[in-house]
Amino acid sequence: SSCDPVLRPIIRRRARSLPTSPERRKRAAVQCQVPGCQSPRNRVRFADALGLELTEVKVFQTGEDPSIPLHVLSRLSINSDLWYSSSDLEFTMQCLVPDFQQPADCMDFSSRLQEQQVCLERVTSSDLGLSGTIQVCNVAFEKQVSVRYTFNEWKSIHEVCAHWHSSIPEKNGHGQVDVFTFFLPVPPFLLQLCSVVQFAARYQVNGREYWDNNRGKNYSLTCRTHPLKMPRECEESWIHFI
Repeated sequence: SSCDPVLRPIIRRRARSLPTSPERRKRAAVQCQVPGCQSPRNRVRFADALGLELTEVKVFQTGEDPSIPLHVLSRLSINSDLWYSSSDLEFTMQCLVPDFQQPADCMDFSSRLQEQQVCLERVTSSDLGLSGTIQVCNVAFEKQVSVRYTFNEWKSIHEVCAHWHSSIPEKNGHGQVDVFTFFLPVPPFLLQLCSVVQFAARYQVNGREYWDNNRGKNYSLTCRTHPLKMPRECEESWIHFI
């Protein structure tokens, strides 16, 4: 038999008090028989907007500001835009947008990979950071792939290791290519207009080092604002997206 809990769809409903069961009423009656007990104990339950149990309660001291995650702030901003819109639901989102064409979509991707031995394949952005894939020629089994990046025009440098994902045959059919994945964490202050992230891929194998720096220009992403629209009839279903 499975120990997994039964999954139930989340529905929009009001928070309500904890229902009283016969067992709970019996326990309350027993407690009231204790000498000095004048009335049954009141039971209080805290719940969120969906009526679900709260998992943790934190008490803040005077003058202490709570730390709100960036993705929560962005969703609150979206919900505020939706509330004040009149016709279609319109709101804006700020995200890092590539200033280059995805290398995998370029006609010269295979030739660049053969020439450099390493080539960025694709990169995507989210409110948490940048994710992407890199292809390298399988020169030897032992290899190391990393991404060097900066938030301030290379005044300071950060580097993260990429992890092996899979091996695929080359398009010309003469060899094999290894695919590596990477993730660059992006701090919240970078999600401001005109902020720029730059990076380059590094490949170390057989005591040699190869780079893919977008033909000397580096790969860059700029924070831009994107308008999004949603029909007014979708307002009731917006909570499922949040």
